[in-house]
Amino acid sequence: MEVQKIKQRFGIIGNSYALNRAIDIAVQVAPTDLSVLITGESGTGKEVFPQIIHQFSSRKHAPYIAVNCGAIPEGTIDSELFGHEKGAFTGALSDRKGYFEVADKGTIFLDEIGELPLSTQVRLLRVLETGEFIKVGSSKVLKTNVRVVAATNVNLPKSVKEGKFREDLFYRLNTVPISMPPLRERQDDIHLLFRKFAQDFAEKYRMPPLRLDESAQQMLKSYRWPGNIRQLKNITEQISIIEKERQINAENLQTYLPRSDEQMLPALYTEHKKQEQSFSSEREILYQVLFDMKKDMSDLKKLVFDLMQKDGDSADLQKDNAMLIRKLYEDQEMDIVQHQPVKQPTVNISTPDDSVIQDTEVFVEESLSLEEKEIELIKKALDKHNGKRKYAAQDLGISERTLYRKIKEYDIG
Repeated sequence: MEVQKIKQRFGIIGNSYALNRAIDIAVQVAPTDLSVLITGESGTGKEVFPQIIHQFSSRKHAPYIAVNCGAIPEGTIDSELFGHEKGAFTGALSDRKGYFEVADKGTIFLDEIGELPLSTQVRLLRVLETGEFIKVGSSKVLKTNVRVVAATNVNLPKSVKEGKFREDLFYRLNTVPISMPPLRERQDDIHLLFRKFAQDFAEKYRMPPLRLDESAQQMLKSYRWPGNIRQLKNITEQISIIEKERQINAENLQTYLPRSDEQMLPALYTEHKKQEQSFSSEREILYQVLFDMKKDMSDLKKLVFDLMQKDGDSADLQKDNAMLIRKLYEDQEMDIVQHQPVKQPTVNISTPDDSVIQDTEVFVEESLSLEEKEIELIKKALDKHNGKRKYAAQDLGISERTLYRKIKEYDIG
């Protein structure tokens, strides 16, 4: 039978490759009596596949029983599965048949198989290997012919390593594995499922169906859906009942997505969040400090130029002073890049898990005095050229007359 017809028959929505592959495996294994283990996250629709396997098997006219192993108390799980004799325990007022006896020649679906206690796992392994079981409180061995399909959202190999699940039982159940993909890996199916649920709830509550605009569709695809199809269905029902407007945008939709999963949302980007993320590392702190220093130097340069023009100095003097300021600015930038004036004392920050993070607090101690920088540059130029003002002026990029005036003004010996 074609996959599309199977989807229509069992109400399966979606066209992803992983989903189609799972259906194909279920149909192929159905005519055999091999045990099947269906794995996948909670809410992915694992419960549909045992029905597909049963309906396409030779056992389809025999009983089909679904058992949620996680919902049965540990003290009564053996009685539920294998039955008990009268008086086997307090409250056992009569004999009782277990699911394996009732489902003889049929199929039994053990959901949440990872929740079975170890003592029950031993009994189940015996049924799978020999078809034999013993009721609680009895010594008589009974036979059953049952096809077992199991499902779990637990990582069974990990449970085996931790001693919570028997390794031999795992391999006996896992004869044919079927893996159900999570909804976040079926992005093209998400909107199809939403439309199906919206239509169903519109008929149920007698109201127009919901529609999503482009922004809401994109948010629907981007969300991680930790609860998978079950979560999507519940949220669709909430919106159908609460929202008066039938056209839903991203802003409306976001209010229904759980805040605990906010890190999973394609959240609307704001300047505030940008500021929160700007100091996420020591390197970014240092870059921010250096950027601010450079900005301060630019402001200082502009201020000096404004003062020079305001004083009405001569054109030659302005040119010489501008050259000197540029020299000062370039020298200051070089100091910043080389991190010469930066001091980085270590600060220990304690976290809730008692780990220690070393943080860096940056102090800039370099003097920004323009006068001191001019004196320093002139002295360096004079020392470099052994006191010869002509060559020192050329090195500084100013006229010899301006250099002479600066030497006299600052009383440089």
